[in-house]
Amino acid sequence: MKTLHIVGYKNSGKTTLLERWISVVKAKGLTVAVLKHHGHGGQIELPSIETDTSRFFDKGADATLVAGGGSAQLLLNNEPPFGALKALVTYDSPDVLLIEGYKDERGAKVVLVRSCEDWDTLQELEGVRLVIGEVAHSEYSTIKDRGDSMQLDNWFTDWLNKEDHYETI
Repeated sequence: MKTLHIVGYKNSGKTTLLERWISVVKAKGLTVAVLKHHGHGGQIELPSIETDTSRFFDKGADATLVAGGGSAQLLLNNEPPFGALKALVTYDSPDVLLIEGYKDERGAKVVLVRSCEDWDTLQELEGVRLVIGEVAHSEYSTIKDRGDSMQLDNWFTDWLNKEDHYETI
């Protein structure tokens, strides 16, 4: 399984890039899982309280899972550690795991920067493979224009085709 973290501060373009690269993976006929860190503080937005699942969750169920119609939804009333979350999202052995956030965890990373100040902190991360945005200097591959879809997709396709980024869970 190929694993890549997409990291950066709020509103740097992480979700937009992930959406784009999910499409690239699917166009190649591969399977993809996504793990996202909710770094905005507070609880994540839950489904409507009118659903049975939410009602169980609201009454204190530690976990509730609903399945049917070809999909499933799991709600946990705690936040498991990163390794457990990776195991959950990759239970079906996808070809690619894209991770939004979790910048301090081990793994290959694409770093999105909005400003030089962002880069001042983010350049210390381990596993950086690509920097997207304006940076004064970088020893890493850099794409300055986050809107350059062709260059972004070419870099990602090259990364997908390399044999040296596999990870076992």
